[in-house]
Amino acid sequence: MIHDDIADFAPALPPMTALAGLDLGTKTIGVAVSDSLRQVATPLETIKRKKFTTDAEALLAILQKRAITGIILGLPRNMDGTEGPRCQATRAFARNFSRLWDGQITYWDERLSTVAAERALLEADTSRKRRAEVIDHVAASYILQGALDRLRHLNT
Repeated sequence: MIHDDIADFAPALPPMTALAGLDLGTKTIGVAVSDSLRQVATPLETIKRKKFTTDAEALLAILQKRAITGIILGLPRNMDGTEGPRCQATRAFARNFSRLWDGQITYWDERLSTVAAERALLEADTSRKRRAEVIDHVAASYILQGALDRLRHLNT
């Protein structure tokens, strides 16, 4: 089920289960996962996008292997908060994916997540080649960690 608000997403989740964060790009999907306590987001991998069916199969395999019960999709709003074509594409991906997977899905404002990930990788003195390989799943971990922090705040 798709939830527009993370406050509606939280009570729909089974306790003590991991979540996944996704950074959907036009060429790649960055994937990050949480621990079952939902404390820490860890960058996992970047999926090279091909077509929806292939992308969905790769995601489903990750979700099943890691017993993921919820997905946080980065919603790429414009800097003024409006939604453009990339947001529409993200929402379409969620609708299509929800037909294949019965877990919970919500969105998280991803503005500047890639910038933050890039900055962290630069501070870690990561080479340009390595940054290009990992930027998407590091950005996904920023998205997921923001949502995990909000979920923890909602539960207190």
